[in-house]
Amino acid sequence: MTGQIKQRFAIIGAAGFIGSHFTAELLNKGHSILAIDNLCSGTKAHLKPFLSNKNFSLELMNVEDTEKLAHFLINTDTIIHLASNPDIAKSISEPRIDFTQGTALTESVAEAARRANVKSILYASGSGVYGDAGDAILFENSPLNPISTYGASKLAGEALLSSYSYMFGMKTLSFRFANVVGSMQTHGVGFDFLLKLKHDQSKLEILGDGNQCKSYVHVSDVVSGVLTAYSKSVKLNDVFNVSTSDELTVTEIAYLAITTSGLDPKSVEFKYSGGDRGWKADVPVVRLNSNKLKNLGWKARFTSRSAMQDALTTIYNSL
Repeated sequence: MTGQIKQRFAIIGAAGFIGSHFTAELLNKGHSILAIDNLCSGTKAHLKPFLSNKNFSLELMNVEDTEKLAHFLINTDTIIHLASNPDIAKSISEPRIDFTQGTALTESVAEAARRANVKSILYASGSGVYGDAGDAILFENSPLNPISTYGASKLAGEALLSSYSYMFGMKTLSFRFANVVGSMQTHGVGFDFLLKLKHDQSKLEILGDGNQCKSYVHVSDVVSGVLTAYSKSVKLNDVFNVSTSDELTVTEIAYLAITTSGLDPKSVEFKYSGGDRGWKADVPVVRLNSNKLKNLGWKARFTSRSAMQDALTTIYNSL
C-alpha cells in the first residue's frame, strides 16, 4: 500500500468497534470500502458518518453464505476480517459459539476470497492463542496452547489462512491483539466498570482478585499496526503481536473508572468475586512482545494506561 495507489477493501465486521475505526482510516486515505456485517454485535450507528461517502458501500449479510460473499468480493483487493463472537466468556455456557461464529466464519471468508481472486486477507486473531503462560513474555514463536474455545477458534483461523496462503498464493497476515480499547467500544472491563458505577456509585463488583494483569492497546494503534504490516511485510503468510509494552491490573482500571466517573475512590467499596481470574478460561496475565511489528516501523502512541484513560473518558461522555 504505497504511493497514491488506491485499493478496494472489504471490511468484514465493519459495524463493530474496531471495524468502524478501520473504515474511517481507510476512507480518509482515499480507498474504497465495502462494509460487510450482519449487525449481530455491531451497530449501523457506527457506520452512519460514512453512508454518504461515494467510496463507501454497505452490505448486510451473513458471511457464512460463501457463495453470496464471493459475489460481493469480486474486484476486492484486500479483506480485513474482524468478524467473530465478541463475548469471550459466553463460551462457558455456549461452547460451540466460537466455532460457528469464529472458525466457520473464517473458513467461509477464506474460500470466498479464493473464489473471488482476492489478493490479501488481514485477520484479527488474539492473544488467546497462547493460553495461560504465566508471567512469560510472549513472542510470535512462543508455544500455542489455548485454554478457551475462543483462543482455539482464533488459532484454527490462523491455520486455515496459512494453508490457503500456501495452496493458492494469497497473502494472509494474522494479528494477535492485546485487549483493544477506544471510542465506540461496546464491551470490556473498563466499559463494564463505567456501566456498573452509573447504576450504583457506592460499590463496584470486580471479577477475580483484581490482580489480573494485561496489556491494553488503543484502537488507533491497532489500525496503524495492521496497516504498517500490510504495507511492509514481505512474507506471503505471517503473524504479528500488536500490544503495548506495559500492563494494567484490573484494580488499577477500577480506580481509573471511578475517577473518570467523578467519584472519590474512598466512597466506592470494592467487592471481589475471588480467585485469580474473572472466569474459568480467562488468562490472568498476558504479556506480549511486539518487537517484530516495531521492526517494520510501527510504534504505539498510547501506553496501556493512557489508552485505557482515553477510552474511559470517551465512553463515559457517551453514556
